[in-house]
Amino acid sequence: MARIGGGIRLRLSERFASTWKLLSETTSFLAKTSAFPHYEIQLRDLRAKLQVSRGDDRVANELRKEIVALRSALRLQGYDLSLASLDLSVGGFRSDSALGEGYRRAVLFIGEKGIRALSGEANHIELHERLESQLPRGEPITIRHKHYLWYRWKGVLLSISGSATETASDFELLKAWCDVPENRLFLLGLMKSLK
Repeated sequence: MARIGGGIRLRLSERFASTWKLLSETTSFLAKTSAFPHYEIQLRDLRAKLQVSRGDDRVANELRKEIVALRSALRLQGYDLSLASLDLSVGGFRSDSALGEGYRRAVLFIGEKGIRALSGEANHIELHERLESQLPRGEPITIRHKHYLWYRWKGVLLSISGSATETASDFELLKAWCDVPENRLFLLGLMKSLK
């Protein structure tokens, strides 16, 4: 239900945003994906046409329709354009003193068909057991790796650190996984709900 409301809210904001703002947000989002090279020429062309058409409302409206169509196509591909303003920092290890710095505990399962996360006040082992109990029964789920993390949202920046339960080699796997642009966005989208 929240996802539907979020989609309606996003479309309404698109309706009232300036064409320049829509183009800028779309460019900013795509720059965070591996698909950017595929769209780079189209975005540059839209920007050039918009600059040339200053004062010509008819051309600006046509360009706006093209940008909105591009954004709709990206959503159909599974992209969440609302993540354009968010950023991710992954590094270091923290202890329980992280609670005093505004960090929260989270357990993350990365599988072949997506990721699952659970956060809360319990320790990482208890969170792990709860998350594991939430996995669908009778349905084979391949979990590639599990992570025991500390996280904190500070404005638009999500900071993630390893916990004492996380091994250094597992944390390196997470950092490598987060180096893939779509994975970063996927993680930001999941963790956004834990803000």
